[in-house]
Amino acid sequence: MPKYIIERDIPGAGQLTQAELQGISQKSCGVLRDMGPRIQWLHSYVTGDKIYCVYIADSEQAIRKHAEQGGFPANRIEQITTIIDPTTGD
Repeated sequence: MPKYIIERDIPGAGQLTQAELQGISQKSCGVLRDMGPRIQWLHSYVTGDKIYCVYIADSEQAIRKHAEQGGFPANRIEQITTIIDPTTGD
């Protein structure tokens, strides 16, 4: 299945407490359970005013449906075509 990165504009994201992040994570996981195996959350990066999430999903529409059902913004969704790291240069 394709892998996607989702950019979520969330003002003050970097200031969210551990309890708030836990609540967001629990909400997301609940929606994912209801949606079934066609979408999977891998991990997220929290910055000052954004959260970047990496998902595996069968379509961009599945990502949008998750965002809508969870009440999360999905301001930009990009399909990941290739992953590189320092070993790519070897």
